[in-house]
Amino acid sequence: MVHPSCYVHPSAVLIGDVIVGAGVYIGPAACLRGDFGRIVIGEGANIQDTCVLHAFPDRDLVVEADGHIGHGAILHGCVVRRDALVGINAVVNDNAEVGESAIVAAMAFVKADFVVPPRTLVAGIPARIVRPLKDDELAWKGDATRQYQELARRSLAGMRATAPLTEIEPGRGRFAAGDVMPLTEMRRRKGKP
Repeated sequence: MVHPSCYVHPSAVLIGDVIVGAGVYIGPAACLRGDFGRIVIGEGANIQDTCVLHAFPDRDLVVEADGHIGHGAILHGCVVRRDALVGINAVVNDNAEVGESAIVAAMAFVKADFVVPPRTLVAGIPARIVRPLKDDELAWKGDATRQYQELARRSLAGMRATAPLTEIEPGRGRFAAGDVMPLTEMRRRKGKP
């Protein structure tokens, strides 16, 4: 079941028992394999390009509302709670749980059965608890997730296949995304390490 208000890129692959909630964004070349276990994507979540989601038979893989799954991440038979973020190229393995509003750093490996506490940053191979998250980091995550929710609406409304341009148009503008920036840049601007 794919809610009509979500955007699934034409190159994404959804197989089997996949449930996609309202306002979800699923990016290019993402693969959600519900051919063994069920995959449930909650309202407002985003599954970015080249992510792979899969589960064991009779097990669910769940990304709750406003979950944010970064480019190239791999999720297998796990649960990502509400407002959590899984970073670029991270792996979250079987029966692991990423707590509400937690962040798994880019390239981290969350072992099977590991529980990431709510509002916590984990990083490394294997992932270890680094520290509690700060309010500005949680606000940054919320802003980034809202950008993907807007991208889902914009893509659903206007994304169409076209022929590529052979040259740059005169006066070509840039897409304005507001104040969204990498977390490291945000912290630098605020004078934090």
